[in-house]
Amino acid sequence: MATIFSCTLFSCDIRKNKAKDDVKASDPSVQVFKDSTTVQIIDSVYNFGKVTDGEKVEYNYRFKNTGKNPLIITTATASCGCTVPEKPEAPIKPGETGFIKVVFNSQGRVGDVHKEITVVSNAYPVFPVLELRGQVMEVKK
Repeated sequence: MATIFSCTLFSCDIRKNKAKDDVKASDPSVQVFKDSTTVQIIDSVYNFGKVTDGEKVEYNYRFKNTGKNPLIITTATASCGCTVPEKPEAPIKPGETGFIKVVFNSQGRVGDVHKEITVVSNAYPVFPVLELRGQVMEVKK
């Protein structure tokens, strides 16, 4: 009787594990993880110092694909409409360096500036938030 009971428990456990494997295979987030890569952020914070109201600040954040799969950046968004990021359209091959160009329009932004750029990609761990800092000075008359 004990043998039949143990076999029944063992076979139920196999079915449960098989069901979990089937769910994992169909889960899109698992697929992204399987095709993920790693990334080394070279520049995560840029302090542009002081600029005059109305000046545009441009900067290229650098990163390197340190994984084995192509790095695909799906979106790059900023915390404010005055900051416009441009992501690379082509995948970044393993070992290559890529750039996210950011243009900040300081018009009407007098004072301390702290903007954040969020990058969504197939990198794991995820891309850290990129930061743009500085100070916009009032135009002297």
